[in-house]
Amino acid sequence: MDFNMKKLASDAGIFFTRAVQFTEEKFGQAEKTELDAHFENLLARADSTKNWTEKILRQTEVLLQPNPSARVEEFLYEKLDRKVPSRVTGGELLAQYMAEAASELGPTTPYGETLIKVAEAEKRLGAAERDFIHAASASFLTPLRNFLEGDWKTISKERRLLQNRRLDLDACKARLKKAKAAEAKATTVPDFQETRPRNYILSASASALWNDEVDKAEQELRVAQTEFDRQAEVTRLLLEGISSTHVNHLRCLHEFVESQTTYYAQCYRHMLDLQKQLGRFPGTFVGTTEPASPPLSSTSPTTTAATMPMGPSVAGLAPPAEAALCLEEVAPPSSGTRKARVLYDYEAADSSELALLADELITVYSLPGMDPDWLIGERGNKKGKVPVTYLELLS
Repeated sequence: MDFNMKKLASDAGIFFTRAVQFTEEKFGQAEKTELDAHFENLLARADSTKNWTEKILRQTEVLLQPNPSARVEEFLYEKLDRKVPSRVTGGELLAQYMAEAASELGPTTPYGETLIKVAEAEKRLGAAERDFIHAASASFLTPLRNFLEGDWKTISKERRLLQNRRLDLDACKARLKKAKAAEAKATTVPDFQETRPRNYILSASASALWNDEVDKAEQELRVAQTEFDRQAEVTRLLLEGISSTHVNHLRCLHEFVESQTTYYAQCYRHMLDLQKQLGRFPGTFVGTTEPASPPLSSTSPTTTAATMPMGPSVAGLAPPAEAALCLEEVAPPSSGTRKARVLYDYEAADSSELALLADELITVYSLPGMDPDWLIGERGNKKGKVPVTYLELLS
């Protein structure tokens, strides 16, 4: 019990000394040991990495799970070290409702048959979304969390310890400075006429006491300087490890992009198959002055799929006969040409394609035997193949 009380009193004294030193520094009444510029840059870089990692982590969680209640629930399950229950995705729930509607409204009617086909596509989209969420969480979110909950906590702990060591060092410097000033004052001959031996004895005694105090303060300063230097080196090594963290996060970012690319490619294929099953593919309307159905709007599934840069891959589907076609020698048909608005920028993959800019208007038409995924587009004297998914056909 006596040992604990002594330790408690010692800790309280150290805390009080640090508090006094910190307060005096804030008011400009005490000197502060400054870290070198390289160390300060490491600290700023580490803080920036931590802050942006937190923001990227939170926003990625919002992207993968937009429902805040569901995110809180998953967070609680993780903190309780329990398995997160499987959750139905929005696409799977929509597929379920469509299938039930088709069963009740009549699966053999045109509307019921279409509901069933769309429900199957939505179910596949939901499964692809589930796979994407799982892959992104494992390859991207988990490493970011591990950094914030592991490496960064270690860095923060060592930085706090370094701050305490610096306060102790500066307090020792201030104590030594005061002791030397008092020693110098004590060794000065008394400024009065009275020269009784008692005054000289007191002066000599005070000088000896302050000399001992100076020696003690110098010893404490050497110990504090050693501990500060050692802690500064440990903290510096941890801060330099942020470069390795950046390399690891870069690898995780590549994996996240790969999983996201796979997910959107799967969605594109599923929606393309669904359009073909429904007989509503845009290529079937080109070449007629009065289409059997209204043109696609910017909110159609094709427009959604068009956000992917699929130009080179789709272009590879063109038949050999079309690839050998010289567009300069092709004259537009006398009828069947239409105006189209470009939805997204498109960079031509080769000289046979026409580069597009968002919101511009071009003339488009189709040729016999041409791949329905592509049209011939004209802008002034330039012409070339353009992907249908990047266009909104106008009347």
